[in-house]
Amino acid sequence: MSELSTAPMHRLLKKAGAERVSEEAAEELRRVLEEVGIMVSNEAIRRALAAGRKTVRREDVREAALSLIPNIRLD
Repeated sequence: MSELSTAPMHRLLKKAGAERVSEEAAEELRRVLEEVGIMVSNEAIRRALAAGRKTVRREDVREAALSLIPNIRLD
């Protein structure tokens, strides 16, 4: 069972410039983003634990994303 729905994936693809989006494309983007989310979450948890905290903070997530995803813009 997925944590994300496909409707936001349709919107993201259209926001990025797609004129039309197939259901399969939205589902694939959902799968990819869930996997990326899990990877960033794992890294953020590792950083929080390394800092001696049980609580994952915003900066943990931000630093994890910056370290794992080249050229990401987090403004």
